[in-house]
Amino acid sequence: MKKLLFVFVLILAIGVTQTTQAQLWDKLKKETEKEINKGVEKATDEAEKEIKGEEKSTESKQDSTKEVKDNKVNESVTKETETSTQFSSSSKYDFVPGEKVIFYDDFSQDAVGDFPALWTANAPGEINTLSIAPGNWFNLNSGEGNYFYLNSIDFPKNFIIEFDMVPKKTGGRIAAGLILYGEDKPKEMDNNVNPGNSGIQISIEKESWNTLGYKKGETDRITGSSRVNPVVAEKVNHVIIWVQNRRLRIYHKEAKVLDMPTNIYDGTKFNRFCFRLSRGASCGSFISNFRITDASPDMRSKLLTEGKLISYGIYFDVNKDVVKPESYGTIKEIATILQENPTVKIKIVGHTDSDGDDKSNLDLSRRRAASVKNVLVKDFGIEAARIETDGKGEGEPIAKNDSGINKALNRRVEFIKL
Repeated sequence: MKKLLFVFVLILAIGVTQTTQAQLWDKLKKETEKEINKGVEKATDEAEKEIKGEEKSTESKQDSTKEVKDNKVNESVTKETETSTQFSSSSKYDFVPGEKVIFYDDFSQDAVGDFPALWTANAPGEINTLSIAPGNWFNLNSGEGNYFYLNSIDFPKNFIIEFDMVPKKTGGRIAAGLILYGEDKPKEMDNNVNPGNSGIQISIEKESWNTLGYKKGETDRITGSSRVNPVVAEKVNHVIIWVQNRRLRIYHKEAKVLDMPTNIYDGTKFNRFCFRLSRGASCGSFISNFRITDASPDMRSKLLTEGKLISYGIYFDVNKDVVKPESYGTIKEIATILQENPTVKIKIVGHTDSDGDDKSNLDLSRRRAASVKNVLVKDFGIEAARIETDGKGEGEPIAKNDSGINKALNRRVEFIKL
């Protein structure tokens, strides 16, 4: 009986074992197939990702290559544009300064920290130097006040005023106001809202230009306004104002920003000027290189008939020989004369004042003359063989180098008919 029981248990155990082994085998098989399937799916996914990655990489490389090419094209276009517009960007300039300098003040005769000797005011001001530009600058450092040039000036009917200004960043909207007016009796300061008998007020603002013509006994005001190319704070701005009888034109950033045919009352005779800051509205400015010249000369007659033209309308930065864009009007006039008279040959001669040493001034004057020739040849198509150049440095002054106005007279470019 015990043996039979043992055999039965043994058979049962073997059956259970076989069943368990079969179950385990089936389970193992299923797990293995599952893992294989996972592996295949994973491999497939990775392969798909790799393929997509390669496609994306190829697209990225293509885009990158295209971007590089586009950038190179853009850089090339930009460089070409910058080169081609460096001088011709001033094509909107139609003014040519006269050959006679009526007034000039760069405040070089004044000590830094002092109030300029040739001016007076009902507000504080002093001479400063600036980190962004050479020379002395008149700091109109009051929020309100009038700054007068002390002496009377015999303004012609047609004249041009030029000056550099650096508006302050803080404060109000007005960089400075410039008032030109006429008076019968000399008066150091006329602080009336509208000084003198008649005049023109020019408000130079951060966002616009505004003008107002006035006359005593007249209730109407002749106004003008423009928002083109306003002055920029903490930058050197070269402002040009051209008065031609009743007409007023303003230029800034190589463009005409305002042109008023009848902005000035008929019969106005200017002999004084001042800068004005208005209470609560002005930010104030630094002023330098203030120049007044007569109207443009008959350049054709001067060059072709008299054989010599003296020009103060060709501009360079201090101690540099690169022709500035403001020179466009003058050089264009010279080019037109040469184009219409193809047999005429000229010599361009540069001159400097006596500041600096003789050798440096001589070299600078020669380089400036060569730069003017280069503009005539490259920008206006004048044959190089028709133009000679020379420089005299400070060696042939036409005035004593003892004042700002006389130094301005000596800094010139001459065109001589050969």
